[in-house]
This record gives sequence, structure tokens and C-alpha cells, in this order.
Amino acid sequence: MLQRHQEDRRQVETTVKIDDLVPEDHLVRKLEKAIDFSFIYDIVKDLYSPDHGRPSIDPVVLFKMYLIRYIFGIRSMRETVEQIRTNVAYRWFLGLSLHDPVPHHSTPSKNYARRFAGTDVFQKIFSRILEEAFQHGLVDPSVVFVDSTHVKASANKRKFNTEVAEVEAKAYQEELEKEIERDRIAHGKSPLPPETDKKKREVKISKTDPESGMFVKNERERVFAYSYHTACDRHGWILQSYVTAANVHDSQAFFELFERVKQEVKQRPKDVCIDAGYKTPAIAKYLLEQGIDPIWPYTRPKTKDGFFRKSEFAYDEHFDCYLCPNNQVLSYSTTNREGYREYKSNPSVCKTCPYLEKCTGSKSHTKVVTRHVWQDYYEEAEHLRYVPEHRELYERRKETIERNFADLKEKHGLRWTNYRGLERNQMQAMLVCAAMNLKKLANCLWRMGTSPLFRLCMSLFSSVHQGKQISEWNKMVERQLSFNHFVNSL
Repeated sequence: MLQRHQEDRRQVETTVKIDDLVPEDHLVRKLEKAIDFSFIYDIVKDLYSPDHGRPSIDPVVLFKMYLIRYIFGIRSMRETVEQIRTNVAYRWFLGLSLHDPVPHHSTPSKNYARRFAGTDVFQKIFSRILEEAFQHGLVDPSVVFVDSTHVKASANKRKFNTEVAEVEAKAYQEELEKEIERDRIAHGKSPLPPETDKKKREVKISKTDPESGMFVKNERERVFAYSYHTACDRHGWILQSYVTAANVHDSQAFFELFERVKQEVKQRPKDVCIDAGYKTPAIAKYLLEQGIDPIWPYTRPKTKDGFFRKSEFAYDEHFDCYLCPNNQVLSYSTTNREGYREYKSNPSVCKTCPYLEKCTGSKSHTKVVTRHVWQDYYEEAEHLRYVPEHRELYERRKETIERNFADLKEKHGLRWTNYRGLERNQMQAMLVCAAMNLKKLANCLWRMGTSPLFRLCMSLFSSVHQGKQISEWNKMVERQLSFNHFVNSL
């Protein structure tokens, strides 16, 4: 039988509690149970006057508004405030009643740009949330996955100036120059004179956001963007993020990012999983000297079709020379400013060689093979690529760091940025990463708390600490099942 609902929108409800309107399994309840947000007061206390000025909005409410925006992927703070006004769950999370006014959208934005500018508030909040995950035994930094993604800047790609700028020195430039000097002296060469003319290149500087960088999105499209260099563990917990202009190469930003990771996790990883953009002798040396195994992929040789590959020229370490496929010697010639030793063939021999057309297109009939002064580290890292365990770890990139980037853009509203300048984008990066870790922590703790298997494990764990002998627990220890493995099996 057809029945029509009688609408009564003017009815007054007097016995409704806002707590009753939020489902027990709603994400905001999980977030509230995951961590005590009162730690924010200690972080920001020096940024507020204790006895002067107008009363401020509660800092916890302010930062929870930021978290709502990024956890639920809302595009702007203006839209976030509009949703808080009508969403009971958001009001409950902020501690607002149905009649309490919501802070104006400009308040979080102005605090972001003024009060919190030049501070490490967002970094501290990120660190505190990650520390909570560490305390629950959920983070495993023994393996670190590193990669970067490009986030479109708030800048018109057609408004720019073309300028000539000096090429920035590499992060390891000073160490490389010392190594080049030692290598030249060892080969009987004099040290290179100081470089007087700095290398320069043409760069496009945005008129809207000069600190962003031009990024070639595909063969035709070019946009101004920022690079979010990020590291995570094997379970997808974000360990650190570092923002640069999009035209800064991954291998340049790696050193700063990894130093930040070490400061954050307070321990040295065992393996670092990186993609082909980080395959450099400098990174291999940097990691191997710290006892860390770099794990990177196979890269196809860039030799022209029809020519011998570099791998077909055998290096003789004892005589420090190369042997070509025709068994002719390529002797050491010099070490250039880029850190590469140059080994050259005898043109009089090459001129009559039957393999000349497959060896070199040089008009002087001279074949030159280069070898980096840190090539030994690079080759050691290449050998580690064949370890079965390392192959399995590299396959997990798509489940860890690449998945984080997909979630960051699709679920957490960072396909493009609304902020301009490196500082503000770094602040936003730490906020988004903190929100992603908090959401992961909340869901993980919720599943663990509602799982009968988890409660059984916790009771066993408690009994062990009380001195009881429990055979089931001992068997788990003998099989070396860590707490992380147990959580992942839930």
C-alpha cells in the first residue's frame, strides 16, 4: 500500500544528545579514541599570549579543523567550515553543540599564514602522531621506501619569465671534489684548478609562485609544480616528507629527506627501497657506508641501437684499464669535474678495427669509456639487486609508497595545492601526512580493539608479563612472529 511520509520540519526535539547522533563506528569516534589531542596545547603554548589580547579559538579545535579537511579530502577551508555547520559528526569531533557557532573560515587560514608561519608546529604534530604509532608497535622502519610525486602548484603555467640561473651545487659536491683530487693525484695528474665560471642554465620562473618549478607532465604539457619527496615503512606509515620545487631531481633531494627520516625514527634502517631516479654512485656510497642496503631496479642501457653496450667493455681493476670486445686496451686518460675517469682507446688501432662501426661514431676513431670514482659502490648495489629478499621488497613499493601517493591525491585532496611558496607547502605536506597517519592509526587500533583474536593475544601478553608460563605464547615467540606480523594477520 502506498504511503506518504508526513513532514514535520518545525518539530522541536528537546531530549536529543549530539553523542547519540554519531554512529559508534564512525571515523571521528575512532580518531578521538586513537590519541589524546591535548598534546597540542604544549606545542603551541609559546605562540599565544597568556594574559593579553582577545580570547582565541581553542588550538585543539583549530587543528582538528585542519585534520577534518585533509582526512576527509575536502578541497578548501571554506568548504570545510560549511560542512562542519551541517555535519553532526564533525561537530561532535570538535566538541561543538548543535547551536555553537563554527569558527570563520578565515581564522584557520590566517593562523596558518601568520601565527604558525616560520614554526615547526606541524612537524611536531606529525611526529607526535607517528610516535603514538611507534608506541603501539605498528611501525617497522627496518625497511624504508622512498619516492616522490608532483603536486600541481597554484600558478598559471603561461605566466613566467625565462631567466639564466646558476646550477645548484650537489649535496655531496665538497666530498666529491676531494675524491676527484685524490684520484687525479693517484694517477699522476695535477689537481683541477678552482672552477671560475659557474655552470648556468635557462629556467622558467613563475610570476605567480616563483618558488615552484616547471615540470614536464608528459611530452606536451608543462606545469608549475612541487615535488613531495616522501618516505614510508613496509606497512605504509609515512616517516617523513620533504618538499622541493618540481625541477629539483630526486637524487638531489634524497640526502636531506633521509637525514630527516633518521632523526624521526631514531634508528638506522636496514634496507632502503628506491626507484631508478635514485640510481647514482653518490647515493650508493652514502647508504653502503652506513651499513644500509640500497634496493633499486634494473634499468635498460641507454646505448644507441647497433652499438656495443658499456657492459661489453671489461674493466681490469689490477691494471686500471678497460678491454674492448676486440681485446684492445682503453687506458686511463683523466678524471673530469663530474667525477668520472675517462678511458680512451688508441685511434690508430681502432681505425682498422672490424667492429669500429659498432663501437663508436667518433670522427677521431677514439672510443671513450667513463667510470665514476665511486663506481665500486654502485656495482655493489647492483649485486644486491639479485638477492631474493630484495626482489620481494622492491615489489612492495606499489603497496606502500605508491599507494600512499594515490591516497594522498585521490582521498586527501592534494592533487593540487592552494598554497604558494615552499614554506607553506612544507607545512601542508606535514599536515596531510599527519592526517593520513592518524587515520591509519585510528582504523588500526579500532580493528585491533574489536577483534576477539587480538583480545586473546593481549590477555596472553599480559599473562606472560605476570610471570605465567603459557605454551601458546612461547610457540609464537619461537616462530619469531612480531607484533606487526600479528596485526597484519587480523
